[in-house]
Amino acid sequence: MKRRLDNTESSLQQKVAVVTGASRGIGLATAKALARAGCKVVVTGRDEAALRKASRELEDFNTTVLHHACDVGDANAVELLFRRIKSQLGRIDILINNAGISHAMTTVDQLDPQTWNRVIATNLTGMFLCTRAALATMRRGGSIVNNLSLAAKGVFAGEAAYCASKHGALGFTNTLREELRPKGIQVIALIAGPTDTAIWDQFWPDAPRKSMMSAQIVANAIVSALTVPENSTVEEITIQPTAGRL
Repeated sequence: MKRRLDNTESSLQQKVAVVTGASRGIGLATAKALARAGCKVVVTGRDEAALRKASRELEDFNTTVLHHACDVGDANAVELLFRRIKSQLGRIDILINNAGISHAMTTVDQLDPQTWNRVIATNLTGMFLCTRAALATMRRGGSIVNNLSLAAKGVFAGEAAYCASKHGALGFTNTLREELRPKGIQVIALIAGPTDTAIWDQFWPDAPRKSMMSAQIVANAIVSALTVPENSTVEEITIQPTAGRL
């Protein structure tokens, strides 16, 4: 028996949603939530095998699923991805800029320039490249959600590249919102507190995961923000575990 959709889900029916960094964590949870709500979903990330696995999981929701491996920091790869989306799906209604990486904790004087460049390329330049490409086919009523994290408004010693990339991404997000406001495209900054995802393995393997939010909780908050009435807009989602900052 086909499950009846509630009003929240029905407002997303047949919309085309692109989720970067979608092979795991918040990205995969968000892709599933959007597919559950009836969206056609495009999932992308750098790991082809992980993307294929994610795509198979999304097929359970009986919706169109497209997966395409892409390094969002590579302008040519991004152009190819969005050219394929336009060819196969025609447009983009929702862009979730979720792809992000961190680095091992180290002070600025010990931070390798290649590590700095890699983090900035993924977390900041990748957001710009994907947004720029998506806007070519996004029309009034579209939505862009940028996953920024608490690091967009605070600092963490030993995480200079990550914090710099997220501070820059917040500035980009706020500027983008003002540019797109007259066009009727909403831009949402996602400021999520500690969430139980694999990114902690990059700099704090022993982090207290049990005190964190699940990726599903963050994904649910995103879907809720995307389904507010047409005469209103969510500009920022701030969500924290009850335990607060760890």
